[in-house]
Amino acid sequence: MGDAKKMIFFDIDGTLLDHNKELPASTEKAINDLHAAGHYIAIATGRAPFMFPELREKLGIHTFISFNGQYVKVGDEEILTNPLNDTELIRLTEAAVNNDHPLVYMDHLDMKANIPYHARIEESISLSLKFKHPAYDPSYLNGRDIYQALLFNTAEEMRPYKESFQKFDFVRWHEFSTDVVPKGGSKAKGIEAVMNHLGFAKEDVYAFGDGPNDIEMLDYVVNSVAMGNAGDALKKQASYVTKDVDDDGILHGLKHFGLL
Repeated sequence: MGDAKKMIFFDIDGTLLDHNKELPASTEKAINDLHAAGHYIAIATGRAPFMFPELREKLGIHTFISFNGQYVKVGDEEILTNPLNDTELIRLTEAAVNNDHPLVYMDHLDMKANIPYHARIEESISLSLKFKHPAYDPSYLNGRDIYQALLFNTAEEMRPYKESFQKFDFVRWHEFSTDVVPKGGSKAKGIEAVMNHLGFAKEDVYAFGDGPNDIEMLDYVVNSVAMGNAGDALKKQASYVTKDVDDDGILHGLKHFGLL
């Protein structure tokens, strides 16, 4: 592999964090060792920036791709922002309200729900991601850039939205919740922006992921790693499949590529 500095992107849930949303000791040590070796470490996640500041601080990571590629920072500099089309978001809100499907609006600072409380929001955000049910503010989409919305329904209820809203992509991440992002936006677009900004060649970039929102990323990155806990579609996309996140998967994958 040589001694050139490499750039490694990590997804968070199911990749950096285990099935209990904890950071494995082997992963924390591996990230520290990568830093010590002079490599450049970044996060690529569907999460909003305000959802993982403690993790960035703990791991000393200052570059991240959030909202599946819609908001990207290198240090203190925003290098890519790609908000949802505001007119279409209003139209989506009207359709969702008519169908009794709640929404959560997210910018880079906070998230607000268009309904005071809903069990599907509680199930996915509070129980799955372990964040509080968002506060009620149906006007939060007005006058600000919304980078991602969460639409709370089931897969069977998605078809009318996919047919009616061509400017959005819908990426399911939970039985009751779907990410709503700008059409064509992805972690791959974010990685491309970071690579160009920092001057990394494609052969020096690596990425680890486990979910459906990592497919474009692992397709774009030459040195792509699917976690052992990933689905079959992502495993087929990756150049290497490592062990489960709970079985030192990050460390195992890094060793496979000679990064540690």
